[in-house]
Amino acid sequence: MELLKKQPTVKLPAEWFTGDAWADVIHRGEEPSRARANTVRFAPGARTAWHAHGLGQTLYVVEGIALVQSRGGQIIEAHPGDVIWTPQGEEHWHGAAPDHFMTHIALWETDEVDWLEHVSEAEYHGPRSSTRR
Repeated sequence: MELLKKQPTVKLPAEWFTGDAWADVIHRGEEPSRARANTVRFAPGARTAWHAHGLGQTLYVVEGIALVQSRGGQIIEAHPGDVIWTPQGEEHWHGAAPDHFMTHIALWETDEVDWLEHVSEAEYHGPRSSTRR
């Protein structure tokens, strides 16, 4: 067993994010492990660009209101405790609602990510459904 030293918080790059977002590494497995886990914090309105993961991605919403969308799908409003699975190669984005900070834990298995164009304002403000009934 080993107690790992916490790495510094990293501001996420404008090439991949609209608005302000920061990440803290929870786990970065060393070969043969491919496991990755980060806590990601988004300012209100901040979001990723469209992207797709080589082996998929799981998000666990910790606080705030998350917005997530797969290409061609409706925006889903997710809340603390919600889990979102995006399969391998599925283009998607995720971020905070316009009026709330949001934190999620991101889990994935490879650094193979295809980063695409930024999410437009029209896409971001499109119709949404909520996980709350």
